[in-house]
Amino acid sequence: MKKILLLTLLCLTTATAGLAQDYTRKWNDFYKRYDLFDRSGDRVGYCKWSDFYKRWEYYDVSGKLLRTEKANSFYGRTETRNASGDLQSTRKYNDTYKRQEIRDASGRLTGYRKWNDFYKRYDHYDANGRLTGYSKWNDFYKRWEYYSR
Repeated sequence: MKKILLLTLLCLTTATAGLAQDYTRKWNDFYKRYDLFDRSGDRVGYCKWSDFYKRWEYYDVSGKLLRTEKANSFYGRTETRNASGDLQSTRKYNDTYKRQEIRDASGRLTGYRKWNDFYKRYDHYDANGRLTGYSKWNDFYKRWEYYSR
């Protein structure tokens, strides 16, 4: 369960950074993948787990590979790569600040997310500490929803 939750959160974070709009991610049991929808309910892409490569793969609606996401146990982080395999960003949990930090390929902090216990959601911040949005679990629809500011 912990692995599924972690992978779900990783999928959500990457999709959030990539789409830069309000969206909804919902599990598609028939295809065994997460479908991503924009604010108006149109499907904008999907992500699925590749057992062969042990990574998440993100596709647009036409099935073109956009990026991949894989855990790097040596560095203790998750790496996001473009379709060509070039490193785009990394995510790693910072125990000191109790947050998940997102860094670009050069290692510069581009943002982070932190659990908000009062609102029961993940707040997303830019590198300067400004709130850019949040993601929250919708119990009624059984899905994660992202809201931008």
